[in-house]
Amino acid sequence: MRLQANGIAIEVDDQGPPGAEPVLLIMGLGMQLIGWPDELVALLLAKGFRVVRFDNRDAGLSEGFDHLGTPNLPVAALRYMLRLPVRSPYQVADMAADALGVLDALGLARAHVCGASMGGMIAQHLAARHPERVKSLVLMMTTSGSRRLPQARPHIRRALLSRPDGSDPAAVEAHLARLLHLIGSPAYPPDPERLRERVRAIVARAWRPAGTARQLAAIVADGDRTPLLGRIRAPTRVIHGQADPLVPLQAGHDLVAHIAPAVADIVHGMGHDLPLQLLPHFADGIAANAARA
Repeated sequence: MRLQANGIAIEVDDQGPPGAEPVLLIMGLGMQLIGWPDELVALLLAKGFRVVRFDNRDAGLSEGFDHLGTPNLPVAALRYMLRLPVRSPYQVADMAADALGVLDALGLARAHVCGASMGGMIAQHLAARHPERVKSLVLMMTTSGSRRLPQARPHIRRALLSRPDGSDPAAVEAHLARLLHLIGSPAYPPDPERLRERVRAIVARAWRPAGTARQLAAIVADGDRTPLLGRIRAPTRVIHGQADPLVPLQAGHDLVAHIAPAVADIVHGMGHDLPLQLLPHFADGIAANAARA
């Protein structure tokens, strides 16, 4: 269903009993709500939660911002390296306001919040700026954005900025499959047929590279969120892959060091994805962290 949240149209998937404890799942860069596997949703529903997924602005079926143009990412990266201000069509804080708007539209006063990658950055803003709305917080494979932290290796960054070999669905699907394989978990490789079905579903539902570019510009412009972290009061669980090639493990340790109520959940052999084999572990972690609240 499509809701009005923070003044824009946001696509939402809301499952589970209306009176159950809500879990708000916030997805990462360029990904859609279907990036949260149905199997994970089913596990959380079985634990008695109400599960809310949504498409971030400029992704999936939510409102787009094509009228703001496509940012020049190489220029943005250069300005970031030179420690100059980076302009972006909108801010990560705006995306956090969208997430808050989803809670408002659904009449949810508080929720357990789980953000993955860019979704974790959005969740940091939400938990720091609106602590009364976040009952517990799970940050998965994400970062504070501190310049002190190691970055992804150059070939990973190049792959993230690369484009498909063509515009037809087959070329886009092949491009996404290569990228997901590159950043995935070495100890938990996906079933090839399941991966093909996943990328087909992503492309068929919505393929919006200009929106992804705008989201990436917002991440670069957001900079270091370390000053926000001390304002987070919700019980926090930091889930991070030991083998994450996109957001190195030190980023997870950094979050734990700067968020007073945080505990670490470091997963050996996990990369920058949500492997099917680890979904029960993730569901157990979300539930255990919710119980701390």
